Amino acid sequence: MAVADPSSAVELELFAAGVNAVIGCDEVGRGAIAGPVGVGMTAMTPTQGAWPVGIRDSKMLSQKRRELLEPLTLEWAPLSAVGYADAAEIDSIGITAALGLAGKRALIQLHEAGLDIMSSVVLLDGSTDWLTGALSVAPRVHTRVKADRDCVSVAAASVVAKVQRDRFMIEADGEYPGYHWLSNKGYGSAAHFEGIRSLGATELHRHTWLR
Repeated sequence: MAVADPSSAVELELFAAGVNAVIGCDEVGRGAIAGPVGVGMTAMTPTQGAWPVGIRDSKMLSQKRRELLEPLTLEWAPLSAVGYADAAEIDSIGITAALGLAGKRALIQLHEAGLDIMSSVVLLDGSTDWLTGALSVAPRVHTRVKADRDCVSVAAASVVAKVQRDRFMIEADGEYPGYHWLSNKGYGSAAHFEGIRSLGATELHRHTWLR
C-alpha cells in the first residue's frame, strides 16, 4: 500500500492556536556504531509557502533523491540546523542524553540565526521527549509518533539531518579507510564489523557499543 506524502495539517493546527513557528525535529545516526548522532531542526512559519515536491521521511528516499532535495529544503526553510553529539560524548553520557545535547546545539543555532525559540513549538518525532531535560529553559515540545512520515516540517528536518551526517561520514571514510563508511555511514554492516576486526576501532567509534 502506498504511503501518503507528509502534510502540514499538524503545523496548521499549531499556527491556528497562536504558535509563531513550528520546529520540526528528527534524529539521525542513533543506531550507528560509529560517527555522531545528529538532530535536525527545520523551522516552519505560516507564511513560508509551498515546500519542495517530494519531501518525505529520509528513510523513504534514495541517497540521490535526498541529496537533490536538501538544498531545495534549505531554500524553503533557511532556518534549519543540525546539532551533533560525537562518539566520545555518546560513550560518556549515553545515547538519550546525547540526543538532548545535540538537540540543544541545534536550537542554539536557530536562536543565533534569529528564531524566537520560546514562541515556537518543537514537533518531535517519536513518543519520548528527550529534548526538554537537556535545556535550562525549554520551548513547548510536542511529541508525535511517525511525525517524520506525516508532518512536513519533521520530514524536512530528517532530510537535512540525514544528508549532512552522511557527508560527515563520507569525508571520514577518507581519513579512516577500511570501514566502508561510504556505504554504511557508520552503521553496523558486515563489512564495517570486518573492518573493526582487522583494523581495530577508531576515535569515531562508540567504544561502549562494541564491548
